[in-house]
Amino acid sequence: MKNQHFTITLSCKDKPAIVATITTKLAEMGANIAQSDQFWDKLSDRFFMRIAFNAPASLSEKTIKNELSPIIKKFDMEAVINDCSNKPKIIIMVSKFDHAMNRLLYQIKTERLNAQVVAIISNHIEAGKIAEYEGVDFYHLPITKDNKNAQEAKILQLVKTTDADLIVLARYMQILSDDFATKLFGKIINIHHSFLPSFKGAKPYHQAFDRGVKIIGATAHYVTADLDEGPIIEQDIAHINHSYEPKEMIAQGEDIESRVLARAVKLHLEHRVMLNGKKTVVFD
Repeated sequence: MKNQHFTITLSCKDKPAIVATITTKLAEMGANIAQSDQFWDKLSDRFFMRIAFNAPASLSEKTIKNELSPIIKKFDMEAVINDCSNKPKIIIMVSKFDHAMNRLLYQIKTERLNAQVVAIISNHIEAGKIAEYEGVDFYHLPITKDNKNAQEAKILQLVKTTDADLIVLARYMQILSDDFATKLFGKIINIHHSFLPSFKGAKPYHQAFDRGVKIIGATAHYVTADLDEGPIIEQDIAHINHSYEPKEMIAQGEDIESRVLARAVKLHLEHRVMLNGKKTVVFD
């Protein structure tokens, strides 16, 4: 019988014997550790750990949780045990710019991302053609000042009915309400250019061109009530020079946005990202 694959992520106040206690218990259960990463945050005195391990087919997720429960309680841990055979469900939200969504869909199709897209939501109709081609349910939910709360309620209901694990804002150009962001904290990832807080609003690349910027970048982060200020998961940059026109800057920016979002989603789905206040601990 084939082994099963699991991960466990945990965080707690730093104390002696955390690693030894967890790894000893896993060994007693017949588990074999494939990868282990840990980090001690000196400022908060908090310990973070991710373990990937193989376990005999006879060992169920429930049994693992029961066996580790006393340790989790003893160290007052925040812990998540994940069966890697599960395929996480994601909802993609997008507006007119579809470059980031297309990269996600391709990576899922080629199994570089272990996920299934259960819905595509857009405030524009154009994304419907891509959804139809990919065989994914499409929901056209245009947003106005008058219907924002009602449309967000529909999205929340869709998250519930599809049992979605993650919402990915693949250039969804609408501001989510504080209530929506708070209810799904840690379950929504957004991507945007890294010019912020400069060059806000329309045509940021044109604004950057006018100021002669020399670096283009993108940031993927968890969504919070503080607009574009949630815990950062992944970032990247590219250097440019005076010869770049706005259209070339946009093309470069869209490529970076697509790559950064895909990497952030992968890190999240593999349980490599742990929240640490306003920051994240990311185990590559």
